[in-house]
Amino acid sequence: MGADLVVVTGASGYIGSHVVSNLLSKGKNVRATVRDVNDLERVEHLKNLKIEENGSLEIVEMDLFDSKSVDSAMTGATDVIHTAAAVIVRSKNPQAKIVDPSVIGTKNVISAIEKSGTIERFVHTSSTAAIRPEKWENGVTLTAKTFASDATLEENPYGLAKYSAEMIVRDWHDNLEDSEKIKMITIHPCMVFGPPLSSRHLSGSLSVIMMLMRRELPLILPMQINIVDVRDVAEAHVRALTMGENKGRYLTVAGEMMWSDISKLLKKKYSNRKWPIRQLPYFIALIVCAFHPKVSISWAKRHLKNKLYWDATPAENDLEMKWKSLDETIIDTIPNIIDNGWE
Repeated sequence: MGADLVVVTGASGYIGSHVVSNLLSKGKNVRATVRDVNDLERVEHLKNLKIEENGSLEIVEMDLFDSKSVDSAMTGATDVIHTAAAVIVRSKNPQAKIVDPSVIGTKNVISAIEKSGTIERFVHTSSTAAIRPEKWENGVTLTAKTFASDATLEENPYGLAKYSAEMIVRDWHDNLEDSEKIKMITIHPCMVFGPPLSSRHLSGSLSVIMMLMRRELPLILPMQINIVDVRDVAEAHVRALTMGENKGRYLTVAGEMMWSDISKLLKKKYSNRKWPIRQLPYFIALIVCAFHPKVSISWAKRHLKNKLYWDATPAENDLEMKWKSLDETIIDTIPNIIDNGWE
């Protein structure tokens, strides 16, 4: 990649921040886009990242809904890693808060890529949510050949957002003239844990850990969680710039644990803290979910008790990924939270 310039959208986000960190550790030139350059929570941790020899960091303001600012951010770049999206599962206005940022933002990004005339490689951050159908059989293993084409705004707005954005990318790429073709790969993480770099990173996937730290639930739902380390997700994105098949669709999943087992592991490691470890029986958990404002009975019936697995061997083969252990990932999530007083 040499003196190439990599644009990372959503650079203040959890995955985006680690992508920037990874690139800088390899001495790459990075243009990090954030929504507000004056917001310390978005930029301070980026400014503090270590930059290896020959690397550089430029932080620019970009609004995914403003095509001119997106065009400007892409000017002169050779590579784009598009991580920016709303990481919200439920909202009273799912179209505006969840779907539109992914769909409209992605349209503006690919339009800017076309206008730039310099971009050669494009890595798009998707999700297992773009793969997982609304219904699955208990114990099934899903591959990257499946699409969440049945996701709906009412039942699964986040899945709809990720699926729709990916389809926009793939349809656009398929319709490019051969002379215009650039390398395109999509990366599909599951629940992402590992060290947060900013207090902004405690929502999304890490809310599962924060609920345990803050003891928001006295008893734990009987839920299996598929896990991958944020540092591995970042590495997969960076490797995808120079490795992997064009149009590749790569799952990044290291394994799975029950939510209660995650808490037991943390209780063993951080024994001076109180952790909820008792798991609710399934039928009582359904009743709890029925009265919870952020979940629904239909969600609970799909996700509680049922087990779901993912085939990440293509990433292991094509990107040569080796995943951090689940124990290491979970334990490494905690120190930055405690040390920075983000509890």
